[in-house]
Amino acid sequence: MNDLHVSPAVRYVGADDTSIDLFESQYPVPHGVSYNSYVILDEKTAVLDTVDRRATAEWLDRVAEQLSGRKPDYLVLHHLEPDHAGSAGAFLEKYPDVTVVGNAKTFTMLSKYYAYDGSRTVTVKEGDTLSLGGHVLTFVMAPMVHWPEVMVSYESSEKILFSADGFGTFGALSANRPWIEGAARYYFNIVGKYGASVQALLKKAAGLDIQTICPLHGPVLREDLGYYVGKYDQWSRYEPEEPGAVLVAYASIHGNTAQAARKMAEILEKKGCAKVITMDLCREDQAAAVEHAFRCGRLALLSPTYDGGLFPAMDHFMAHLRDKTWRSRRVAVIENGSWAPAAAKVMRGYLEAMKDVSICETVHTIQGAVKDVDVAAMEKIADELLA
Repeated sequence: MNDLHVSPAVRYVGADDTSIDLFESQYPVPHGVSYNSYVILDEKTAVLDTVDRRATAEWLDRVAEQLSGRKPDYLVLHHLEPDHAGSAGAFLEKYPDVTVVGNAKTFTMLSKYYAYDGSRTVTVKEGDTLSLGGHVLTFVMAPMVHWPEVMVSYESSEKILFSADGFGTFGALSANRPWIEGAARYYFNIVGKYGASVQALLKKAAGLDIQTICPLHGPVLREDLGYYVGKYDQWSRYEPEEPGAVLVAYASIHGNTAQAARKMAEILEKKGCAKVITMDLCREDQAAAVEHAFRCGRLALLSPTYDGGLFPAMDHFMAHLRDKTWRSRRVAVIENGSWAPAAAKVMRGYLEAMKDVSICETVHTIQGAVKDVDVAAMEKIADELLA
């Protein structure tokens, strides 16, 4: 673990979880996830955040190793979500004299998880500081990034931002995956709804001289910080990374709508679309589909009617886009229905409730298998989508 330490005084004590299958019981994490925690060693010692209880024993051993017989003076809780505060109860049992540092909402929430008497606390607010000796933490409130009690802290002597879930990523550190690979899927599915809150935090962070970012998931970021900040700025503005790219997202029962989706992708490519991504919402990772929907500037939706409404896989996808406040895109809608087609109406209903979504005028109904008339309609829709 030595290569993960931030500095001689700021020690990494987090843990990799490579056995977890679903993060938050919904997002596949084939490369695992890390739960990050840090110890600052100075005249006084501070442990920054804990880990998921899946890794409690491992984490407590690492904390004790870094403390080398010293007792921790402070436990700083930036975020109370159980993957970060899940070991707080075990820590408080082992170190009952520690002082817990958080904001007012931290302690309101802490009591919902642990029977903590609150006798040794420091309640901080925006701009308050905590001196450990040579190291001083300044606290910055970051409500709704992505829980209401979230705060971050800035250590001025080493110019470190402890960024809570900000700049986090899926993937265990031992997997050594590129940051962007897991960070985009993590951001859009976990934090994506709260773009305005992220923008508010970025504005506060712009006034700090930051040389290192220590998130609660993923690697410590030390170089080219402008790249990471730039991505968060763009994502939180709901701006597509690839305005001309198209995601063709489809659900298919017996294969006919899948055939139409492949044909739609082929038409788009022939018309000069530089990038077309085709995803089967029934079989592929929906979190990845949500990521691509945010990163692409255009979206083509193809779904059959089912039980008088929308096929469940497409309904789940569109509900997720709605809940993550997906917006400011151009969308084409194609439905399939051998009798009483209704999918397009439901898809349009979702889209019309979203902000700044432009729907192509032509909405086509395929009746069963794809025919020449359907291909002709898709040609027209492709022109509208790419216009």
